[in-house]
Amino acid sequence: MTLRAYQNTQRITEDPRQTEYRLFGQVTGALIDAQKSGKSGGPLAETIDWNRQLWRTLAADCLDDRNQLPQDLRAKIVSLSLWVSKYSKEVTRQGASLDPLIDVNRTIMQGLQGAA
Repeated sequence: MTLRAYQNTQRITEDPRQTEYRLFGQVTGALIDAQKSGKSGGPLAETIDWNRQLWRTLAADCLDDRNQLPQDLRAKIVSLSLWVSKYSKEVTRQGASLDPLIDVNRTIMQGLQGAA
C-alpha cells in the first residue's frame, strides 16, 4: 500500500477528535524538535507558523455557527488562538521560550484524548 493510500484510509477511519489529536501531535512534535535543536530564523518561523495555522483553523471553525461545541468552549478556543498568535510573535521576534506553546498544545491533546 502506498503512503498516499494509507493516508487516505487513515482520514476516512479517523473521527474528527482523532484527526485533531494527530495534528496537534505532529505540530507539537515539531515545536519540541525546534526547541531541542535550537532552530532560529526561517526554520523556527516555519514551525511557529504551522502551529499558528492550526490555531487559526480551530478559531475559524469555532466562529462558524454550525459548530456544535458549547458556545463557552468555542469562545475559549478563539481566545487561545489569539494568545497563540500574539505569543508566537514574541517567540520569533524576541526569542521567547517555546514552552508555553508546547504546554498549551499538550493540554489540548490531553482534553482531546480524554474526550475520545
